[in-house]
Amino acid sequence: MATVLLTGGSQGMGRGLGKLLAQKGANVVIVARNQKNLESALEYISRFHYISADVTKVEENERIIREVTEWNHGQPPDIVWANAGMATPTFLMDTSVEVMRQQMDINYFAAAFLAKSILKAWVDPSKSKDVDKKSMGSIPPRHFIMTSSTAAFVGVAGYSPYSPPKAALRNLADALHEEVQFYNGARYHSSGIAAPEIKVHLVCPGTIASPGHVEEEKTKHPVTRILEEGDPVQTEDEVAAVAVRELEKGYYLIATNFLGKAMRASVLAGSPRNNWFIDTVFSWIASVVWLFVQPDMDGKAWKYGKTHGLAGAGQAAQ
Repeated sequence: MATVLLTGGSQGMGRGLGKLLAQKGANVVIVARNQKNLESALEYISRFHYISADVTKVEENERIIREVTEWNHGQPPDIVWANAGMATPTFLMDTSVEVMRQQMDINYFAAAFLAKSILKAWVDPSKSKDVDKKSMGSIPPRHFIMTSSTAAFVGVAGYSPYSPPKAALRNLADALHEEVQFYNGARYHSSGIAAPEIKVHLVCPGTIASPGHVEEEKTKHPVTRILEEGDPVQTEDEVAAVAVRELEKGYYLIATNFLGKAMRASVLAGSPRNNWFIDTVFSWIASVVWLFVQPDMDGKAWKYGKTHGLAGAGQAAQ
């Protein structure tokens, strides 16, 4: 039975993931800051353990890994999902320096700090099971998963504080995907300790009907709503189901709806492919479609500015 550590697990996508993973038989440890939300989520998920922590702090991530390892009978978790995040959609000139830093902290550094802490635990020989090297192929791999956003693929007016850290996560995932190949290769030359293979994944959902989305609407500029018109909205359980299903297929870079998959295909660049043939053909099609979509989005933003002037913008923060 796998042990899963899930940050941002008290509401939204994280709550849906915790419930689904528990139903699949995993030992789930959810992490969030709000104690009341954690207790409510644990009741919804119906089993296992929670930790209250601020994942934007390095020392808190190290504490989380220590506590989960102790709870898991001295073994680090098999799957770690960096799911914590939040959006404060505003125009850049209306965003305070404090909010800009907060968006980077929760949407990028929280995942990067967790990655650093769990990789140190996973490659520590004292935390690896003593297995004959001939049997290493039968050891289930460990998975580090990060939740980004379709905002990592396409910049949209009004998401300037949010989309850059999500895009940074995508680049971090690409770099870690290659970095763990070093660890995976090195395990075949260790002194008798056979560590499991490590795999990295990135999940990029679109709009999720959640308490977080309700909060986003409070600061969102009207032009951002216009640009988002027609975007699919998924429930937390729908997003969780798609994400887990595609992870079970071994996919690396996952979008959870068709629009997100098209956006993903158009900007794959140097990222690993889930399926080289399908991704290549889809990227050709998406690149052609984007020749029409991008000018349309630019035109909508320009038209709104022409019609309304600077109404709602520049009220700004210091």
